[in-house]
Amino acid sequence: MSDLVSLSRKAPSAPGDRPAAPRKVYVHTFGCQMNASDSDRMVELLGRHAFERADTAEDADLILLNTCAVREKAEQKLLSALGRYREVKARRGALIAVSGCVAQQEKDRLLARVPYVDFVFGPDNIGKLPEMVARAERERFAETGWMDSHDYVFPQADPEAARGRPTAFVTAMKGCDNVCAFCIVPHTRGREVSRAFPEIVAECAALAEVGVREVTLIGQNVNSYAGGCTFAELLRRVAAVTGIARIRFTTSHPHDLSDALVEVFRDEPKVMPHFHLPVQAGSDPVLARMRRDYTVAEYLDRFDRLRAARPGIAVTTDFIVGFPGETDADFEGSLALLERARFEQSFSFLFSPRPKTVAGLRLGSGPEWQEVPRAVAVERLERLQGAQRRIAAEALAAALGKVVEVLVEGPSDEPGERLGRTPENTVVHLAADEQAAPTGALVHARITRAGGSSLSGTLA
Repeated sequence: MSDLVSLSRKAPSAPGDRPAAPRKVYVHTFGCQMNASDSDRMVELLGRHAFERADTAEDADLILLNTCAVREKAEQKLLSALGRYREVKARRGALIAVSGCVAQQEKDRLLARVPYVDFVFGPDNIGKLPEMVARAERERFAETGWMDSHDYVFPQADPEAARGRPTAFVTAMKGCDNVCAFCIVPHTRGREVSRAFPEIVAECAALAEVGVREVTLIGQNVNSYAGGCTFAELLRRVAAVTGIARIRFTTSHPHDLSDALVEVFRDEPKVMPHFHLPVQAGSDPVLARMRRDYTVAEYLDRFDRLRAARPGIAVTTDFIVGFPGETDADFEGSLALLERARFEQSFSFLFSPRPKTVAGLRLGSGPEWQEVPRAVAVERLERLQGAQRRIAAEALAAALGKVVEVLVEGPSDEPGERLGRTPENTVVHLAADEQAAPTGALVHARITRAGGSSLSGTLA
């Protein structure tokens, strides 16, 4: 997944001078919602320092690539994109910078590997971006030091940048303390740091004032939040903000699904009936090697309590296929779990060994850590994804003829249609024009068609 983010601001000029030509910035974002949010903050910050929007990289004076290191393919995509942007640098003299998790992982090695990259910086250094741009005019460098947890300052969102948008991300915490065997996040995002709850609530209120109807609280392990209250209490505080109609959050760890959080889903209608709860595998031995600290039975107990508290809640998940030592029986356990839980959607990937992780270091070190042959892993992944497509299609088909609430997000790719989402986070294509279904409106739609991953309907 990638988002292209940029900004439009005018450079200040001295009294009596002709206005200086503004510089232009183009940001190419890879990966998760945290990266998308970080890109928004970088764009807003640069906007206060004489940059304006570049619609394409070809028009940019500064090209920022905000990267993801969770899987190997993301790094390959980065290198491919850098190759394309090299031509822009040669033609315009544009600066090229790499930020995010690959930057934090590779540090100055990336400068040595790609000699036309001007500077590299990690997620903790976003606030220094204007100074780093000035520094890059003089030297190449990597700025990837960690900020002490007590000194870390969360980048502040600019509410005006969200005016006209129905939805917005709000950062609640960053980092992860779990150190799962497959995951590089603790090495690229650092330890958990939670943002103080009054700051989060104030940001949500400011977003509501410019028309945002839905906020998504984000963090690498957001339900472990500890910013002066529990995560369940934070959700209730945000739900009390006037103007906010919908609340979502991502991503969560099963061991932080507390009874109090389940009760929020039961009691608070503004918290949407959608929960992304990554399981990763349906085998206890694999989960133990993954260092996931729960069994399949314990996961399903939490899952069942959640669905009992909020009937109809859409639960989505993640699977890793081909984790070292995964047997046929282990994989069949993942298939069985998928059939038992009937997740509305699952995001499944082949195991990818990451630097410094337990799984990457122990791969091939013994029978339990033997590499699964790629052909076997690919066949398993295809079976799992095929089962998920069938289950998802059946869930969507069950919505035919029903009337659902939709938050309109804007125009659809299809001419004459609008696009929005149900409370369960299902995409709906509406046969309506902008006047009948304006951006930000909550409308009711009767579902007339179920596709493979979305629904279509008419205004009820």
